[in-house]
Amino acid sequence: MNRSRVGAVVLRILYLYRGSPQRVFPIFVWVAVDILMWGFLTRYLNAVSRGPLDFVPALLGAVLLWDFLTRVMQGVTMAFFEDVWSRNFLNLFATPLRISEYLAGLVIAAVGSSLLSLVVMVVFARAAFGLSFLTYGVALAPLVAVLFLTGIALGVAAAGVVLRLGPASEWLIWPIPMIVAPFAGVFYPLAVLPGWMRAIAAFLPPSYVFEGMRAVVAGDPAPWARLAAGAALAAGYLILACFFFASVYKTAIRTGLIARYSAESVS
Repeated sequence: MNRSRVGAVVLRILYLYRGSPQRVFPIFVWVAVDILMWGFLTRYLNAVSRGPLDFVPALLGAVLLWDFLTRVMQGVTMAFFEDVWSRNFLNLFATPLRISEYLAGLVIAAVGSSLLSLVVMVVFARAAFGLSFLTYGVALAPLVAVLFLTGIALGVAAAGVVLRLGPASEWLIWPIPMIVAPFAGVFYPLAVLPGWMRAIAAFLPPSYVFEGMRAVVAGDPAPWARLAAGAALAAGYLILACFFFASVYKTAIRTGLIARYSAESVS
């Protein structure tokens, strides 16, 4: 893998965002809206429940972590979609660029944008509602790591679906986080789910993250074994997603479907 070519992919994405601030602005707007809406909801629940449970780290923390996963996924897919929308994807591979280098560039750019988004979320939640991520202690690192790996895997797999089915299929990608969230138990324990949904949740790395988060907030030790299982699942899905994207790309080259992404209109 050539680091210069990977850096060129990252640099192109940076130039894209630098030249179009309107692409960056909505990220912070949606973050602020989510934090305000869920932050005031947690304050209301604390006021009416008058119980020992603090809903701020339990619910608002879950919102922030889930938004982080979503931003990671969208960081990969949006960079890919920019090449699709501009009909520039095929031009990239008229160069010596390898598919592994292209994916590495997308992932690195997604790392930067998602970490920036996470910092903004943490600062805003701390200033507005007093949420401190120190509540989660040392468990915060594996929680974020599992969500990061899962977001990258979802983003790469989603890009592979669009590459296989065509640009119009991007509308299949946007609902993915909303479809996964009910099974992952973002806002409630998995115990409340029916058996068939819990069976699906067992194969979703985020379900281990949010169960672990609730355990830590409740004052219990972090479930390190379950978090390790979630990390192993996420890493496995990331490897499979990369193989899937590479396989779809080879198929598109062999069958000529790659022509859909050229600058020429293809009927």
